[in-house]
Amino acid sequence: MKKSIFAPISAIALIATLAACGSPATDAAPQGAEVGETMTAETVLYADLGGEATGPVFREAKSDTLAVSGYDVVSYFTGDGVPVEGAENLTVRYEGYDYRFANEDNAKAFIEEPAKYAPAYGGYCAWAIGANDALAPGDPQVYEIVDGTLYLNFNTDVQGRWQADIPGFIESGDTNYPTHSADEHYQD
Repeated sequence: MKKSIFAPISAIALIATLAACGSPATDAAPQGAEVGETMTAETVLYADLGGEATGPVFREAKSDTLAVSGYDVVSYFTGDGVPVEGAENLTVRYEGYDYRFANEDNAKAFIEEPAKYAPAYGGYCAWAIGANDALAPGDPQVYEIVDGTLYLNFNTDVQGRWQADIPGFIESGDTNYPTHSADEHYQD
């Protein structure tokens, strides 16, 4: 009978797993929290601009408030135009959603003109809202700035479809997006 060199490793992994599963949870969700709900410490805000969302804003989970997956929306417009992730300590709440910034200058620029920097259609895919009146996630790394407005798309294939008629999809998107309520969230 041949011996497996993986048997001792598997036994160690099994013991570690059992130990981890058997130990008391230290970060358990509070009683009454739904399974899958993200539980984080209260975000410390750099600034709170107030206001209420007029349309849906894309976020990873319906209970989340982090817009644009934490990317610094001002970074799209500055420097070399490459989006960068923002820092948690530079979070600005705008219309109920949290935008993060890579540096104080970008946070201050957003505070001065949030509507200039916030993505169109709440960061949802510009093609989906324009072509199908549908909410689909926008990828912060698949974007285009058109006439000073940031538009995100689902992926590069979808962006190619959007680029085939940008003015038409923007016109449709501008009509379709306001028909969606601020508390809507895309369905997987």
